[in-house]
Amino acid sequence: MDIVFIEALAVETTIGIYDWERKIRQKVVLDVEMGFDNAGPAASDQIEHTVDYKAVSKRLIAFIEASNFQLVETLAERCAAIIREEFGAPWVRLRLAKPGAVTGADSVGVVIERGTRT
Repeated sequence: MDIVFIEALAVETTIGIYDWERKIRQKVVLDVEMGFDNAGPAASDQIEHTVDYKAVSKRLIAFIEASNFQLVETLAERCAAIIREEFGAPWVRLRLAKPGAVTGADSVGVVIERGTRT
């Protein structure tokens, strides 16, 4: 399986468990790897035959900007589901970081994998 990726996609959203976090927008950063067989798209040279990373990015940005979750785990799960269900990726690995959330750390977050990587 080949991988189509998006690296360091930064989006502002409302996320967090504390009252003060519910009143501000914070940055989250995503690294996404999407499994896909790129042999067909490479042969046809047509965007409609592959995972369009620009379309995926735009969809995730719109979803995340409009979202309002407490946990990064929930946001990561929903993003992975969008990629698999709407863009047909059989496997996705998603790293969602919340920069500056913990004093002394650059960022914190989760890494999830969903689907089957063949």
